[in-house]
Amino acid sequence: MAVYKEATPQKVLMGKLSHGKDLLQQLNDICRENNIKLGRVEAIGAVQKARIGFYDQNSFKYEFHDIDQPLEIANLTGNISLRDGQPFIHTHITLADSNDNAIAGHLAEGTIVFACEFIIQCFDGPDFIRDFDEQTKLPLWKDQ
Repeated sequence: MAVYKEATPQKVLMGKLSHGKDLLQQLNDICRENNIKLGRVEAIGAVQKARIGFYDQNSFKYEFHDIDQPLEIANLTGNISLRDGQPFIHTHITLADSNDNAIAGHLAEGTIVFACEFIIQCFDGPDFIRDFDEQTKLPLWKDQ
């Protein structure tokens, strides 16, 4: 059975991230600085290089792939909740190279911004708290 809660849209933050800095780290910093504990994030732009993950459901481990070339951000979407009491962004990214090839996965630290415009929509509502899920071995939202 699905578990869900109601959240009400509040403020929206829009901006650009700094060139040469870590994409995920900057988004997490913005959430911490603004005490954003619940929301959604999206972005477009380009990266100098990327690090993305794929979760192997058999070994219960992330496999990370480093892509050391310029790429377009075709889509970045994710959510904001709490993990270990701190704002935490969980996001996936789709990237495209100069040959129109796309690669997608879990955004990881090590993805360096060339140019990136973001939107963070903040919600008011009950906390969504990430905790260890025994079945998947992932930090998922707790059933509350």
